[in-house]
Amino acid sequence: MREESEDESATADELTHTTSDGDVQMVDVGDKPDSERRAVAVGEIHLRPSTIEAIRDDRVGKGDVLATARVGAIQAVKHTWETIPMCHQIPITNVDTDFSLAEDWIELRVAVETTGKTGCEMEALEGVTTGLNVVWDMVKAIEKDDDGQYPDTGIENVRVLEKEKRRA
Repeated sequence: MREESEDESATADELTHTTSDGDVQMVDVGDKPDSERRAVAVGEIHLRPSTIEAIRDDRVGKGDVLATARVGAIQAVKHTWETIPMCHQIPITNVDTDFSLAEDWIELRVAVETTGKTGCEMEALEGVTTGLNVVWDMVKAIEKDDDGQYPDTGIENVRVLEKEKRRA
């Protein structure tokens, strides 16, 4: 866990999601100008090589894993404001999803674009985590071991790669 430096510590009066009384609040972005914004997030799911092969060959019993995960990722982006407290509902103008398959893992990269008063990195992160969860759900029957556990399966390295802000 990262330690907070003196420069990063904030008093109650400086916290944007907390009132001076300690109550939670949504940040007022009403006076901010609209900007074109873009965020890209990425993450990976580690799977057995035989599972990756089944995905490549479209031999997973539940259906097309990557197509289903793509739909899940896009839906998650569109509904981020419903799952992250104090997150603004923003107009999503574009979502791109890109899967890369290796021998024992799949990387999902989600790029989100909007024109508005606040950024879209939370939407990109939600797209990645949900998309990877959908992959896990689609392949769990072939990933679990004889004891019903998932020793080779794991979602890792979810992070924001970039975010951009340009005047609209």
